[in-house]
Amino acid sequence: MAKAAFGLILLFAALPALAQKVQGELACKPTKTDFIYDCTIRLSRNGQPLPGAEISVGADMPSMPMAHNVKPVKARPGMAPGEYVAKLDLEMLGEWAVKLRLGGPVKDQLILLYDFDEKGARPVRRADRLPRK
Repeated sequence: MAKAAFGLILLFAALPALAQKVQGELACKPTKTDFIYDCTIRLSRNGQPLPGAEISVGADMPSMPMAHNVKPVKARPGMAPGEYVAKLDLEMLGEWAVKLRLGGPVKDQLILLYDFDEKGARPVRRADRLPRK
């Protein structure tokens, strides 16, 4: 009984930390150079912008592990709180796992799946993908 009560105490103590998970979204526009995108990253926690983060942005293609890796670049602060900008130099169009490594006031890593094409990038939704056979 004491073990179960202790477990519940630990669970409830961890709930505030779980509620403070960092959320990220990406908006990328193609440049005049093939496969290079100007990206804006928006970070939030508890629905509020997350300013002051240090962000390293990299990417790889989930469909071709280890074949296409983008060397990480540092994002710089954007115009609004919680907004950051970076230039992504991809190797081809398609689905990319954009990896955001966060430092500063919060240490975390986010992996955002985005489909990049000649118009920009849009989030990959699992329901949009056909089942694999």
